[in-house]
Amino acid sequence: MFQPLRLSLALALLWGAVARAESAHGGRVERLRAVTIASGPAEPLPEVHVTGDKPTLLFFPAPIQVKTLTFDESRIRVLDTGGRSVVIQAVTDLKEGERHEIGVFFADGRAPSRAAFVLVTDPTEVDARIDVQRPEPPAAPCSTEAQPRTPLPEDFVLLGYVSKEGVSVTPLKDVEDEAQGLKTTSGLFYRGKGWVLVSLEIENHSMKPRWTPQEAAFTGIRGPSLQARLVVEGKGMIGPGEQGRVLAVVDMPTLSADTFFTLELRGASGRHLKIPNVRFPKAVMEGVQ
Repeated sequence: MFQPLRLSLALALLWGAVARAESAHGGRVERLRAVTIASGPAEPLPEVHVTGDKPTLLFFPAPIQVKTLTFDESRIRVLDTGGRSVVIQAVTDLKEGERHEIGVFFADGRAPSRAAFVLVTDPTEVDARIDVQRPEPPAAPCSTEAQPRTPLPEDFVLLGYVSKEGVSVTPLKDVEDEAQGLKTTSGLFYRGKGWVLVSLEIENHSMKPRWTPQEAAFTGIRGPSLQARLVVEGKGMIGPGEQGRVLAVVDMPTLSADTFFTLELRGASGRHLKIPNVRFPKAVMEGVQ
Protein backbone atom coordinates (compact mmCIF):
# COMPACT_ATOMS: atom_id res chain seq x y z
CA MET A 1 0.00 0.00 0.00
CA PHE A 2 2.90 2.33 0.72
CA GLN A 3 4.95 1.40 -2.35
CA PRO A 4 3.80 4.40 -4.48
CA LEU A 5 4.81 6.79 -1.69
CA ARG A 6 8.22 5.17 -1.29
CA LEU A 7 8.71 5.22 -5.08
CA SER A 8 7.82 8.94 -5.27
CA LEU A 9 10.30 9.75 -2.48
CA ALA A 10 13.00 7.70 -4.19
CA LEU A 11 12.44 9.47 -7.50
CA ALA A 12 12.51 12.87 -5.82
CA LEU A 13 15.80 12.04 -4.11
CA LEU A 14 17.26 10.67 -7.34
CA TRP A 15 16.21 13.76 -9.28
CA GLY A 16 17.79 16.03 -6.68
CA ALA A 17 21.01 14.04 -6.80
CA VAL A 18 21.17 14.26 -10.60
CA ALA A 19 20.47 18.00 -10.56
CA ARG A 20 23.21 18.57 -7.97
CA ALA A 21 25.63 16.46 -9.97
CA GLU A 22 24.95 18.37 -13.17
CA SER A 23 25.37 21.69 -11.38
CA ALA A 24 28.64 20.55 -9.85
CA HIS A 25 30.02 19.63 -13.28
CA GLY A 26 29.01 22.92 -14.86
CA GLY A 27 26.03 21.55 -16.85
CA ARG A 28 22.57 23.03 -16.87
CA VAL A 29 20.15 21.74 -14.28
CA GLU A 30 16.99 20.30 -15.86
CA ARG A 31 13.83 21.51 -14.15
CA LEU A 32 10.27 20.22 -13.99
CA ARG A 33 7.95 22.97 -12.79
CA ALA A 34 4.46 24.45 -12.99
CA VAL A 35 3.95 27.86 -14.62
CA THR A 36 0.81 29.98 -14.44
CA ILE A 37 0.00 31.89 -17.62
CA ALA A 38 -0.91 35.58 -17.65
CA SER A 39 -4.56 36.31 -16.98
CA GLY A 40 -4.61 39.37 -19.26
CA PRO A 41 -2.52 41.56 -21.59
CA ALA A 42 -1.44 43.82 -18.72
CA GLU A 43 0.46 41.01 -17.01
CA PRO A 44 3.99 40.04 -18.11
CA LEU A 45 4.41 36.72 -19.87
CA PRO A 46 6.11 33.96 -17.86
CA GLU A 47 9.60 32.90 -18.93
CA VAL A 48 10.53 29.42 -20.10
CA HIS A 49 14.20 28.43 -20.29
CA VAL A 50 15.14 26.66 -23.54
CA THR A 51 18.43 25.56 -25.09
CA GLY A 52 19.67 24.28 -28.41
CA ASP A 53 20.57 20.80 -27.15
CA LYS A 54 17.61 19.79 -24.96
CA PRO A 55 13.88 19.71 -25.75
CA THR A 56 11.25 21.34 -23.54
CA LEU A 57 7.77 19.88 -23.07
CA LEU A 58 4.85 22.26 -22.55
CA PHE A 59 1.89 20.33 -21.10
CA PHE A 60 -1.42 22.19 -21.03
CA PRO A 61 -4.36 21.72 -18.64
CA ALA A 62 -6.88 21.62 -21.52
CA PRO A 63 -6.94 20.80 -25.25
CA ILE A 64 -5.23 23.33 -27.50
CA GLN A 65 -5.80 24.49 -31.09
CA VAL A 66 -2.51 23.42 -32.67
CA LYS A 67 -3.17 25.44 -35.84
CA THR A 68 -3.08 28.68 -33.80
CA LEU A 69 0.46 28.01 -32.53
CA THR A 70 2.71 31.04 -33.25
CA PHE A 71 6.47 31.32 -32.81
CA ASP A 72 9.65 32.46 -34.58
CA GLU A 73 10.47 29.53 -36.87
CA SER A 74 13.99 30.87 -37.52
CA ARG A 75 14.99 30.51 -33.85
CA ILE A 76 12.56 27.96 -32.37
CA ARG A 77 11.71 24.44 -33.55
CA VAL A 78 8.49 22.58 -32.76
CA LEU A 79 9.50 18.92 -32.48
CA ASP A 80 6.05 17.50 -31.76
CA THR A 81 2.50 18.52 -30.93
CA GLY A 82 -0.42 16.75 -29.31
CA GLY A 83 -3.90 17.50 -28.15
CA ARG A 84 -2.51 19.00 -24.93
CA SER A 85 1.23 19.24 -25.49
CA VAL A 86 3.94 20.97 -27.51
CA VAL A 87 7.62 19.95 -27.57
CA ILE A 88 9.98 22.80 -28.48
CA GLN A 89 13.72 23.37 -28.76
CA ALA A 90 15.84 26.37 -29.68
CA VAL A 91 17.71 26.13 -32.99
CA THR A 92 20.77 27.21 -30.99
CA ASP A 93 21.16 28.65 -27.50
CA LEU A 94 19.52 32.07 -27.48
CA LYS A 95 21.89 34.98 -26.96
CA GLU A 96 21.91 37.08 -23.83
CA GLY A 97 18.93 39.43 -23.98
CA GLU A 98 17.32 37.48 -26.84
CA ARG A 99 13.65 36.78 -26.14
CA HIS A 100 11.05 35.07 -28.31
CA GLU A 101 7.32 34.68 -27.73
CA ILE A 102 5.37 31.47 -28.31
CA GLY A 103 1.61 31.23 -27.90
CA VAL A 104 -1.38 29.00 -28.62
CA PHE A 105 -5.16 29.21 -28.12
CA PHE A 106 -7.08 26.78 -25.95
CA ALA A 107 -10.00 24.89 -27.50
CA ASP A 108 -12.36 24.76 -24.51
CA GLY A 109 -13.67 28.35 -24.61
CA ARG A 110 -12.53 29.28 -21.09
CA ALA A 111 -10.53 32.32 -20.11
CA PRO A 112 -7.71 33.02 -20.48
CA SER A 113 -8.20 31.85 -24.05
CA ARG A 114 -4.50 31.95 -25.00
CA ALA A 115 -1.34 30.63 -23.33
CA ALA A 116 1.81 32.60 -24.15
CA PHE A 117 5.40 32.48 -22.90
CA VAL A 118 8.71 34.25 -23.41
CA LEU A 119 11.52 31.87 -24.38
CA VAL A 120 15.02 32.64 -23.13
CA THR A 121 18.25 30.72 -22.51
CA ASP A 122 19.59 30.57 -18.96
CA PRO A 123 23.28 29.67 -18.40
CA THR A 124 22.54 27.46 -15.38
CA GLU A 125 19.22 25.69 -16.02
CA VAL A 126 16.80 24.45 -18.67
CA ASP A 127 13.11 23.60 -18.35
CA ALA A 128 12.66 19.95 -19.29
CA ARG A 129 8.90 20.08 -18.63
CA ILE A 130 6.47 22.90 -17.95
CA ASP A 131 3.06 22.05 -16.51
CA VAL A 132 0.96 24.97 -17.71
CA GLN A 133 -1.64 26.28 -15.29
CA ARG A 134 -4.44 28.77 -15.71
CA PRO A 135 -4.96 31.47 -13.06
CA GLU A 136 -7.84 30.96 -10.68
CA PRO A 137 -11.04 32.57 -12.00
CA PRO A 138 -12.36 35.62 -10.11
CA ALA A 139 -14.97 35.06 -7.44
CA ALA A 140 -17.59 36.91 -9.47
CA PRO A 141 -17.51 37.23 -13.26
CA CYS A 142 -17.00 40.79 -14.47
CA SER A 143 -19.12 40.25 -17.55
CA THR A 144 -21.57 37.71 -18.89
CA GLU A 145 -20.53 38.38 -22.48
CA ALA A 146 -18.85 35.53 -24.32
CA GLN A 147 -15.11 35.92 -24.71
CA PRO A 148 -13.70 35.66 -28.24
CA ARG A 149 -11.53 32.55 -28.50
CA THR A 150 -10.15 32.55 -32.03
CA PRO A 151 -9.64 35.22 -34.70
CA LEU A 152 -12.83 36.04 -36.61
CA PRO A 153 -13.33 37.65 -40.05
CA GLU A 154 -14.19 41.02 -38.53
CA ASP A 155 -10.88 41.06 -36.67
CA PHE A 156 -8.98 41.38 -39.97
CA VAL A 157 -10.93 44.51 -40.85
CA LEU A 158 -10.55 46.03 -37.38
CA LEU A 159 -6.81 45.31 -37.40
CA GLY A 160 -6.42 46.93 -40.82
CA TYR A 161 -5.36 43.80 -42.72
CA VAL A 162 -8.27 44.17 -45.15
CA SER A 163 -9.20 47.52 -46.72
CA LYS A 164 -11.91 48.52 -49.19
CA GLU A 165 -9.93 46.81 -51.97
CA GLY A 166 -10.45 43.51 -50.17
CA VAL A 167 -8.20 40.48 -50.70
CA SER A 168 -7.07 39.24 -54.13
CA VAL A 169 -6.18 35.62 -54.84
CA THR A 170 -4.02 34.46 -57.77
CA PRO A 171 -3.16 30.83 -58.58
CA LEU A 172 0.49 29.73 -58.84
CA LYS A 173 1.85 27.15 -61.25
CA ASP A 174 2.68 23.74 -59.79
CA VAL A 175 6.38 23.00 -59.23
CA GLU A 176 8.04 19.57 -59.02
CA ASP A 177 11.65 18.98 -57.96
CA GLU A 178 12.42 15.30 -58.51
CA ALA A 179 15.89 15.55 -57.00
CA GLN A 180 14.49 16.95 -53.74
CA GLY A 181 11.44 14.67 -53.84
CA LEU A 182 9.05 17.60 -53.36
CA LYS A 183 6.08 18.81 -55.38
CA THR A 184 3.67 21.72 -54.98
CA THR A 185 -0.02 21.76 -55.87
CA SER A 186 -2.91 24.17 -55.32
CA GLY A 187 -0.60 27.16 -54.92
CA LEU A 188 -2.40 30.42 -54.16
CA PHE A 189 -1.08 33.97 -53.86
CA TYR A 190 -3.07 36.22 -51.52
CA ARG A 191 -2.64 39.97 -51.20
CA GLY A 192 -4.21 42.37 -48.74
CA LYS A 193 -3.48 45.74 -47.25
CA GLY A 194 0.21 45.74 -46.34
CA TRP A 195 0.79 41.98 -46.60
CA VAL A 196 1.16 39.10 -49.02
CA LEU A 197 0.82 35.38 -48.39
CA VAL A 198 1.64 32.30 -50.45
CA SER A 199 -0.24 29.09 -49.61
CA LEU A 200 1.08 25.80 -51.01
CA GLU A 201 0.08 22.16 -50.77
CA ILE A 202 3.41 20.30 -50.74
CA GLU A 203 3.72 16.59 -51.43
CA ASN A 204 6.71 14.63 -50.10
CA HIS A 205 7.83 11.65 -52.18
CA SER A 206 7.13 8.27 -50.59
CA MET A 207 10.78 7.23 -50.94
CA LYS A 208 12.11 10.35 -49.24
CA PRO A 209 12.42 10.97 -45.46
CA ARG A 210 10.09 13.32 -43.69
CA TRP A 211 10.57 16.99 -44.55
CA THR A 212 10.52 19.73 -41.92
CA PRO A 213 10.35 23.26 -43.43
CA GLN A 214 12.30 25.72 -41.29
CA GLU A 215 12.78 28.97 -43.25
CA ALA A 216 11.10 30.86 -46.09
CA ALA A 217 12.40 33.80 -48.11
CA PHE A 218 11.45 35.74 -51.25
CA THR A 219 14.72 36.19 -53.17
CA GLY A 220 14.91 38.67 -56.05
CA ILE A 221 17.25 38.63 -59.04
CA ARG A 222 17.91 42.28 -58.28
CA GLY A 223 17.21 44.04 -55.03
CA PRO A 224 16.45 42.82 -51.53
CA SER A 225 15.70 39.37 -50.18
CA LEU A 226 12.58 39.33 -48.00
CA GLN A 227 12.54 36.96 -45.02
CA ALA A 228 9.05 35.50 -44.56
CA ARG A 229 7.16 34.09 -41.62
CA LEU A 230 6.73 30.37 -42.13
CA VAL A 231 3.67 28.43 -40.98
CA VAL A 232 3.43 24.66 -41.41
CA GLU A 233 0.00 23.18 -40.82
CA GLY A 234 -0.32 20.21 -38.48
CA LYS A 235 2.77 18.78 -36.80
CA GLY A 236 5.28 21.02 -38.55
CA MET A 237 6.58 18.34 -40.92
CA ILE A 238 5.48 16.33 -43.98
CA GLY A 239 6.03 12.59 -43.77
CA PRO A 240 7.00 10.24 -46.65
CA GLY A 241 4.16 10.04 -49.17
CA GLU A 242 2.19 12.68 -47.27
CA GLN A 243 0.94 16.13 -48.21
CA GLY A 244 0.81 19.25 -46.04
CA ARG A 245 0.00 22.92 -46.33
CA VAL A 246 2.78 25.50 -45.97
CA LEU A 247 2.25 29.28 -45.72
CA ALA A 248 4.85 32.00 -46.31
CA VAL A 249 3.85 35.49 -45.13
CA VAL A 250 5.67 38.80 -45.56
CA ASP A 251 4.73 42.39 -44.75
CA MET A 252 4.73 44.34 -47.99
CA PRO A 253 7.58 46.82 -48.49
CA THR A 254 7.66 49.42 -51.27
CA LEU A 255 8.67 47.62 -54.46
CA SER A 256 8.27 48.26 -58.18
CA ALA A 257 5.45 46.41 -59.89
CA ASP A 258 7.77 44.44 -62.23
CA THR A 259 9.76 42.81 -59.41
CA PHE A 260 10.00 39.02 -59.68
CA PHE A 261 10.97 36.74 -56.81
CA THR A 262 11.81 33.11 -56.18
CA LEU A 263 10.14 31.75 -53.07
CA GLU A 264 12.63 29.43 -51.38
CA LEU A 265 11.55 27.02 -48.65
CA ARG A 266 14.51 25.62 -46.74
CA GLY A 267 14.11 22.53 -44.58
CA ALA A 268 16.05 20.17 -42.36
CA SER A 269 18.87 18.01 -43.76
CA GLY A 270 19.49 20.50 -46.57
CA ARG A 271 16.34 19.71 -48.55
CA HIS A 272 14.76 22.76 -50.11
CA LEU A 273 12.15 23.76 -52.65
CA LYS A 274 12.16 26.79 -54.97
CA ILE A 275 9.06 28.32 -56.57
CA PRO A 276 10.25 30.67 -59.35
CA ASN A 277 8.58 33.66 -61.01
CA VAL A 278 6.53 34.82 -58.05
CA ARG A 279 5.42 38.33 -58.98
CA PHE A 280 3.85 40.76 -56.53
CA PRO A 281 0.65 42.15 -58.11
CA LYS A 282 0.69 45.75 -59.29
CA ALA A 283 -2.33 46.64 -57.16
CA VAL A 284 -0.37 45.85 -54.01
CA MET A 285 2.55 48.00 -55.09
CA GLU A 286 0.30 50.98 -55.73
CA GLY A 287 -1.43 50.53 -52.38
CA VAL A 288 1.76 50.57 -50.29
CA GLN A 289 3.05 53.96 -49.27
